[in-house]
Amino acid sequence: MRHLNKFKHLSRKAGHRSALLSNLACSLIKYKRIETTEAKAKSLRRFIEPILTCSKTDTTHSRRVVFSKLGDKYAVKELFASISGKVINRPGGYTRILKTRTRPGDSAHLCLIELVDFAQLPTAETGKAKAKRKKTRRSKGKTEQKAEAKQTEKVENAK
Repeated sequence: MRHLNKFKHLSRKAGHRSALLSNLACSLIKYKRIETTEAKAKSLRRFIEPILTCSKTDTTHSRRVVFSKLGDKYAVKELFASISGKVINRPGGYTRILKTRTRPGDSAHLCLIELVDFAQLPTAETGKAKAKRKKTRRSKGKTEQKAEAKQTEKVENAK
């Protein structure tokens, strides 16, 4: 009987599934936010939360355990260098899943999965900065040059 033995198989064999999850975890550690399908994000959350908990203690044993699951020494280095310092006071819930859209080709539900302590929330200042920019086809340099050329022609014609 399969009591309490359930997880998302993601239509992959065990080796392919573990490789997929370790690659997604390395990408999440590297970029702090990735876009993937909802099923993969939920599986990734179950995969990476224990890894982040293990990274709170910086010992040789915990580094070896994390490396055995990730398989990327640069991701392990980044995890213990920058991420573990921010998650050390958090009791759990290191990731956040934000549903975004459906993919046009196959209507798969896409979402963002991000590390909570590294989330960059949009502020009002960034919205104002985008509103201040003028949308023109010409750059300022060319228009100023044309205006100066017209003024010099007028001056030469007037002489």
